[in-house]
Amino acid sequence: MKAIILDGSSENDRTGERVLAALLAKLQVQGYEFEHILLRETKIGNCAGDFFCWVRSPGLCNVDDANREIAASIIHSDLLIYLTPITFGGYSAALKKAVDHQIQNISPFFAKVNGETHHQKRYKQYPDLLAIGWLQEPNQQAEAVFRHLAGRNALNMYAKNALTGVVLANQSDGELQAAVQDWLNSIHDGLKPQAAQLPKNNPQITSPASIRRALLLVGSPRTKKSTSHALGGYLFEQLGRQNIQTETIFLHTVLRSKEKTQALLEATDLADLVLLAFPLYVDSLPAPALEALERIAAHRQGQTSRQLFAAIANCGFPEAHHNDTALAICATFARQAGFVWAGGLSLGAGEGLVHGAPLNEMDGRAIPLKKALDLAAQALAQGQAIPQVAQALWNKPFIPAWLYRLMGGFGWKQMSKRWGATSQLRQQPYGAPSLD
Repeated sequence: MKAIILDGSSENDRTGERVLAALLAKLQVQGYEFEHILLRETKIGNCAGDFFCWVRSPGLCNVDDANREIAASIIHSDLLIYLTPITFGGYSAALKKAVDHQIQNISPFFAKVNGETHHQKRYKQYPDLLAIGWLQEPNQQAEAVFRHLAGRNALNMYAKNALTGVVLANQSDGELQAAVQDWLNSIHDGLKPQAAQLPKNNPQITSPASIRRALLLVGSPRTKKSTSHALGGYLFEQLGRQNIQTETIFLHTVLRSKEKTQALLEATDLADLVLLAFPLYVDSLPAPALEALERIAAHRQGQTSRQLFAAIANCGFPEAHHNDTALAICATFARQAGFVWAGGLSLGAGEGLVHGAPLNEMDGRAIPLKKALDLAAQALAQGQAIPQVAQALWNKPFIPAWLYRLMGGFGWKQMSKRWGATSQLRQQPYGAPSLD
């Protein structure tokens, strides 16, 4: 049996070191051959969101770094293990960077799974999943979000058996070893993926705040040409018309520079409203967006304010509820970083509908999008939460799910023609047995 461990711990994380020690000891006892990858010391670029791993070199990331070796090891392993501090209910940015690249191991084509849209398998078999996260102190909300995220990952990555384990920093070494043993036994006995319940993430606003400055954070690698910018930018145009000073920062570019990162932190401090707009990446935020939130939270440690934080998420599935986990992470971040959570908007099939086009240049299909954003802008400008009626306008898919899945398959074939890769869309570069 082979296990691969993706370790998203940070330097000098004593709890992470103890969890790893307990895990390695128990894997050895059970006869596993294991590979441990310390991600903070591994060269992995951010997922570019270009879909080249689906349409240009199918099954193989366009970036030739350690992500390819990890993807190959995952396919040839019996057990995939995530190790991470629980970060706003999600994974650390270091782990999420590796997770984002796992889409090369699934197919771009769609399938209906458990009544909702997912991507098809690329390989016949996938490893079981054990996600282990740790908290410094009990936090029911963060733990529930973490369990839900790991469960969604297990579903999307076709883990036959899956389990989520949560550790507290004050547990003894003996307790850690016993817990790890139980988790490995449960995986071995065939524990099927469990659907964890997400906590309610209602807005926290009790009285309206004064909004004079607003900051838009765009979490897409496509920056100005992204759907995230199209949605967030339209909302900020409406805020600007109400004499609110606005600023936009593209997170994928600022983190490369200490000076730009410091400017991001200063802009966050000055804003009365911070809005994060991002695409869904493997059930959560893209790794650079998470890294930015980590830095903001560290900068604001111990602070509380009346500053509002809101989010807009869009995904490539027709069902908007795929974004629920990511928005729950945003709500948890807001609480932990001393913001007031002002709610979120969730769009299904955003890329297929908007594809980065300015909303005012779109046809009638943009009408419900603009109405929802108009309502959200009106409420946020008055220091109020995004109203539920705004989300209701986005809940109705612009195209039936079955038709979206059908047309999506045609679309991937058309995109692959540009690269002469249409006949290779189902190839398996890491040498696993064929699905046929």
